[in-house]
Amino acid sequence: MSRPYDRRRARILLVDDRRENLIALEAVLASLDAILVPARSGADALRELQASEFAVVLLDVVMPGMDGFATAARIKEQARQSGGRDVPIIFLTAASSPPEQAFRGYEAGAVDYLAKPFDPWVLRAKVAVLVDLYRKETQLRDQAELLGGRPLLDQLAGRLAAVEEDVAVLRGLPAVTKDAEADQAAARLAGRVGRLRDALDALGGGR
Repeated sequence: MSRPYDRRRARILLVDDRRENLIALEAVLASLDAILVPARSGADALRELQASEFAVVLLDVVMPGMDGFATAARIKEQARQSGGRDVPIIFLTAASSPPEQAFRGYEAGAVDYLAKPFDPWVLRAKVAVLVDLYRKETQLRDQAELLGGRPLLDQLAGRLAAVEEDVAVLRGLPAVTKDAEADQAAARLAGRVGRLRDALDALGGGR
């Protein structure tokens, strides 16, 4: 089951089996206005990605059990099966790793591959770019959802127009057919309908 989270803040998934490396990553990225989520294994990372949406994944290559490459493949497959967003992955590995690992990383779908010890300023800058891109994508999706709700707004506007006609008819009845209490009720109803009309017009962009 997906848990609720704040879409206004990007989430960054940090995947490393060593706690001290996670602490170092959190220190480097602390200045970003993002939620940092640690994971100690590939399996933990997959669970986090099923529960929430992330702007970027920082993924250690060498981990016991499911290594970084296998984890990346599962992440991509999970996104394809669910129709979800293809989250960018940055691989992090030891400087002593053979050069061909970088090629494996890019083949696995990574957007970048950094060797440890990495320059913290470089890492933060790369992550910041992906976080900013995610925020813009989220804004576009929110706008698309709002525009997609236009038919519903039109339907509500039509129903409100019908109510406004009924109120006008009620208020226009001759005095002999209604008492003072009914007249006051009609006036209150007209006021409420007017406020609802103002709110609906504002939500619909002043149509």
